[in-house]
Amino acid sequence: MGTRWGISRTVAQIHALLFVSPRPLTAEEVAETLSVARSNVSTSLRELQAWGLVRVVHILGDRRDHFQALKDVWEMFQLILDGRKRREVDPTLAVLRECVGQGPSASLDAESRERLLDLLGFFEMTTGWYEQVRRLPRPTLTRFIRMGDRVTRLLGRS
Repeated sequence: MGTRWGISRTVAQIHALLFVSPRPLTAEEVAETLSVARSNVSTSLRELQAWGLVRVVHILGDRRDHFQALKDVWEMFQLILDGRKRREVDPTLAVLRECVGQGPSASLDAESRERLLDLLGFFEMTTGWYEQVRRLPRPTLTRFIRMGDRVTRLLGRS
């Protein structure tokens, strides 16, 4: 699944292994289980830690670092969405605002400017919606999602 989202295969495999593992694992155990080079495991673990999806756990009596993935699917998904927004959507918004903020120029015809304004409007609207949904308490968000098509009927299909 991770590779389809643009995550390297090794990072996705390590995350999957730690997610389903009933106990924290050492980097050596991860490397051995997945038949991956230890250096690749270390790099991948750092990436997963940077996303906040994996954390270091210390086991009493063992000096090695053990790694554990978040087990809460909602929290994990939220971290991924927040990270993608920060890394992909926010820079796109900044570029669009910069392009539109420069005003009409000789290199940008009216139709192109209008398309950029539409794109900027779309990104601002969906980002605003995301921020509102992000602040919803989990039980409210769960109810909202489970409503599905009833929301459309409530608002009308026009």
